[in-house]
Amino acid sequence: MKKYSDGFGDQRQIVNTDKAKYYPYDFGGPVLAGVYQLDLSYNRDSGHGMYLIRMDPGTETTRHVHSLREEYLILEGDVVESDGTVLGPGDYVIYEPGTEHSSKTVNGCRLIGFDYPLDGKVTPRSLSAK
Repeated sequence: MKKYSDGFGDQRQIVNTDKAKYYPYDFGGPVLAGVYQLDLSYNRDSGHGMYLIRMDPGTETTRHVHSLREEYLILEGDVVESDGTVLGPGDYVIYEPGTEHSSKTVNGCRLIGFDYPLDGKVTPRSLSAK
């Protein structure tokens, strides 16, 4: 993460996500070969914030239950959810607390995710009924 002295002081940070180092991620269990995470604003102590996930072709996450709300956007590649739903670039997914699932990829993927506590049901404007 770079910090620049251009008048913003410590108020701005820039991360080049193409060059940053991703770390193996364990999804609350054993470390999964081929699944990597880059913490952006993600705080590992609270479990809140934004992160990037990169999955190598043919990898799958451990089945898990969400204690927080999880939202993610597929940036590249494919994701196949445990119910068989196939997702691709541009697909945005919202999982409410209590949701249980796993995700796999056939060809590899990169996604940006955001985990946070939910104080009340929030529906993004773009998804609300018109």
